[in-house]
Amino acid sequence: MIDPEKLAAWRARFSNDRPHETHDPAFRKAVALGFRETGRRRLPYADVPTLLGAPHRPEAPDQPDWGGLQVALAGVPMDLAVTNRAGARLGPRAIRNVERIGPFHHALKLAPMAEVRAADVGDVPFRSRFSLEQSLEDIEAFYARMHAAGVLPLSAGGDHSISYPILRALGRDRPLGMVHVDAHCDTSGVYEGSRFHHGGPFRQAVLDGVLDPARTIQIGIRGGGEYLWEFSTETGMTVIHADEVDTLGIEAVIARARSVVGDAPFYVSFDVDGIDPAFTPGTGTPEVGGLTPREAMRILRGLAGLRVVGGDVVEVAPQYDATTVTAQVGAQMMFEILALLALAPR
Repeated sequence: MIDPEKLAAWRARFSNDRPHETHDPAFRKAVALGFRETGRRRLPYADVPTLLGAPHRPEAPDQPDWGGLQVALAGVPMDLAVTNRAGARLGPRAIRNVERIGPFHHALKLAPMAEVRAADVGDVPFRSRFSLEQSLEDIEAFYARMHAAGVLPLSAGGDHSISYPILRALGRDRPLGMVHVDAHCDTSGVYEGSRFHHGGPFRQAVLDGVLDPARTIQIGIRGGGEYLWEFSTETGMTVIHADEVDTLGIEAVIARARSVVGDAPFYVSFDVDGIDPAFTPGTGTPEVGGLTPREAMRILRGLAGLRVVGGDVVEVAPQYDATTVTAQVGAQMMFEILALLALAPR
């Protein structure tokens, strides 16, 4: 039986509450993001779609201080470096079309968009849709300007080659560590005459001195390409295969990741093929036996409070994604990284 006094107290407190009214101060910040002053909720399917529903600020890159932003969400619609199925150039658009991600992060107890000045600044401008080399130069120039303004990047790819020029821009003064979730180590060498492809960005980043292999951990690795990734182990990267995640347990994986990156700046790179294709079929190089979305989310959440300075989610290829589940997972992982950026010490 319900205690009559408790019931009376609940009625007095909650009977006249409307959906946009809350008594929790942390919830209040989320409410302010999702409801207009009239109490009407913003329509998730209306207006211009943006990454994570962030404000649309396409003019910010043209301003010296990037409009005072702390975090810039950007699309990198380029997939000239794929080795299997193309289509990740459409990834940013697919992720923008995902509704209802956030605004409140229940596990970390914050609304990230309320904690940092963040906006969708549009896509990296490319001089040519045909030249991979020029595209990589354009990406590096865009993120170098962002970095110079003190803005942290959160990017939607695009194939995984986009991480290389971003790391060149962010790690030019000091090599970064990295937490890398993927089915593949992406540290292979020259492929059919080119060292610029989505299977080798992190080899090039190490050789360019912008990525510290001793502070790099790669999680979810699997598939038949192990012979291509000798570079990872030879240079001291920590590699955790997908089957080892089961053996170690998620908490041990988190502890290892925190130990590897330490208290110095690091980058988060998330390839959606790190997730099992049962959950992310819409990608160019699917590998059976991957992480579940819940496992990946727990791993990312376990990095809260560390000095993450940027991140990306790559390889969403929507034409293989009939139910949009891959884009949904990609958007959620971007939200997880945004929360890490909001909690990172500055």
